[in-house]
Amino acid sequence: MSVAARADAPLILVADDVPANVELLHDQLGTLGFRTIGAFDGPQALALAAEHRPALAILDVAMPAGELGCEDRATGFEVCRRLKRDPRTARIPVVFVTALNDTTDRVKAIEAGGDDFLTKPHNRMVLGARIRALLALRTATDELEGSYRKLRELEKVRDDLMKMIVHDLKTPLAAVQATLEMLGDGDFGPVTATQAEALGGAQARAADLLALIEDLLELARLEEAHVQLERTPIEVAPFLAQVLTEWEHRLQQEGGRAYLDVAPGLPVVHADPALLRRVLNNLVQNAVVHARRAVTVTLAARADQGGVRISVTDDGPGIAPAYHELIFRKFERVRVAGVSTARSSGLGLSFCKLVADAHGGRIWVQSAEGAGATFHLYLPVGIAGRGASA
Repeated sequence: MSVAARADAPLILVADDVPANVELLHDQLGTLGFRTIGAFDGPQALALAAEHRPALAILDVAMPAGELGCEDRATGFEVCRRLKRDPRTARIPVVFVTALNDTTDRVKAIEAGGDDFLTKPHNRMVLGARIRALLALRTATDELEGSYRKLRELEKVRDDLMKMIVHDLKTPLAAVQATLEMLGDGDFGPVTATQAEALGGAQARAADLLALIEDLLELARLEEAHVQLERTPIEVAPFLAQVLTEWEHRLQQEGGRAYLDVAPGLPVVHADPALLRRVLNNLVQNAVVHARRAVTVTLAARADQGGVRISVTDDGPGIAPAYHELIFRKFERVRVAGVSTARSSGLGLSFCKLVADAHGGRIWVQSAEGAGATFHLYLPVGIAGRGASA
C-alpha cells in the first residue's frame, strides 16, 4: 500500500481482515508520522513481519488463520505468540486493536505476549501516544542491551589481558626468587645480619606475589570450568585440626586464640583437599588481617542436610549486611569504619565461592558491623558439581 510518511519514519505493521480498517489505520498513522504496511490474515502478518522487521505491530484478534492451526477468532493471539517466539521478531512491540473488550480477551492478549490492548473504535491520539511510548521503551531497551553487550566485551578483554599479564609474570618472578635465595645463601659472598633480614623480607614478599599470581590463574581456570577437582575422602575433624594448627602460632604471637568445635560422627566428604585448605586459609587469614586487635578464631563443623557445614567464626569488626553478597565478587573490597584497611586483592572470597560452586556446595556469611563474622561453607557428602572425578 502507499506510504505517506517520510522514508525513514518508523514502519508499523497493521493486520486486520477488513481492508477499510487497515486503510483507516494507514491514514491515521500517516498523519502521526509513521509508515505502514498492511496484512489481511495471520500468515501474511507473520511473513511481512519477518521480511520487513517493523518497529511495531498492530493486530486485530479475529482474522483468517490459514495454516496457523487455530480458530479464526484467536488468530491475532497466535500471530503474537509466534512473533514473540521468533528471535527475528521477538523484540517487536505488539498492540491489539480489536472490537473484543472482555476481560478474558485482555488476559489472553497478555498471555500471548502483547504489549498493549485498545478496543474499537479507538482514539487516534491515544493510539499515537501508546505507540510512541512503546517505541521509546524499545529504544531504551535496545540501548541498555547494547551497553551491556559492550560492557561484557570490555570485561572479556580485561580478563584476557589480565590472564596474559599474570601468566607472563610467573617466569621473571621465579628468577627473582631464585636470585634472592642465592643471595641469602651467600652464593655471591658473605651476607650481614641486616642484609639477611632484608633479603628474608624480600623473599617473603616475592612468595606472597607468586601466591597472588597462582590465585589469579586458578580463579580464571575455575571461572572457565577448566579445573578438574582432585577429590579424595576427607575426615573433617582431623583436616580442620591440621588447618588450625598451622595458624595457632601466628594467632598466639599476635595475642589471639584459636578453637576447634567439631560435632562427633560427621560423614566423610569428597573434596579437593588442596583447594579446600586454601579456602579455609583464606577465611582465617581474612579474620586475622582485618581485625583491629587480637582476634579469636573458631573452626567448627556440623552435619547439615545431606552434607557438612564448616564454619569459620571470628570476633573481629564484622561486615554490614549490605555487603554480604558484594564481598564474594571479584576485586571487591569493603571498608569498615574504624578499621585500617589491609592491602588486599579482593580475590580471596571470590576464589572461595568458585571452589564451593565447583564442589556443588555454597558459601555465605552471617555478620553485623562490630559483631564479628561467621563464614559458612557447605559441602555435600556425595560427589557433585563440576569436575567430579574421584
